[in-house]
Amino acid sequence: MSENILFFSENIQFVLKDKIQIRNWIREVIHESDYRAGKISFIFCDDLYLSEINVKYLKHKSLTDIITFSYHQGTNLISGDIYISIPRVTENAVKFKQAFWDELHRVIIHGVLHLMGHEDSTKLLREEMRKREDRYLSQLESIVV
Repeated sequence: MSENILFFSENIQFVLKDKIQIRNWIREVIHESDYRAGKISFIFCDDLYLSEINVKYLKHKSLTDIITFSYHQGTNLISGDIYISIPRVTENAVKFKQAFWDELHRVIIHGVLHLMGHEDSTKLLREEMRKREDRYLSQLESIVV
C-alpha cells in the first residue's frame, strides 16, 4: 500500500523523481527493521519554511536540512512528518561532493531512521547512523536505475 508514504512541497517548486521506487525502498527498509509503515509524510520545502518550524517547535535558530516529527507510540508501527529543505540538501551535496539526488536519498533515509528511533546526538551515534544510511543507500541503488 503506497498511499501511506506521501510526498508534498511547501514554499518551493520540487518534484521527487522515482516516487514508486523510493516508496518501495522506504517500505523495504522499514520492514527489514521489523517495523510497519503508518502514515509517513515527506514535506520538501525551502529554508524559510523549515526555519520557522525549527524555531516554533524546537526553539532552534540554525538552518538545518531535515526535521523529523515522529508520531510513533511505542509500537512497531511508525508514522511521522519529515521536513526536508531542498536548498540545504543542494548546498550539502556541493559541500560533500555528492550528486544532489544521492544527498537527497541520504536525507530521506536519515529521516526514516529517526522515525525508527535511531538518534545522532553524539559522535558515536552519528557514526552508527551513517553506517545504516550507507547500508540502505546501497539497497536503493538496486531499486532505482
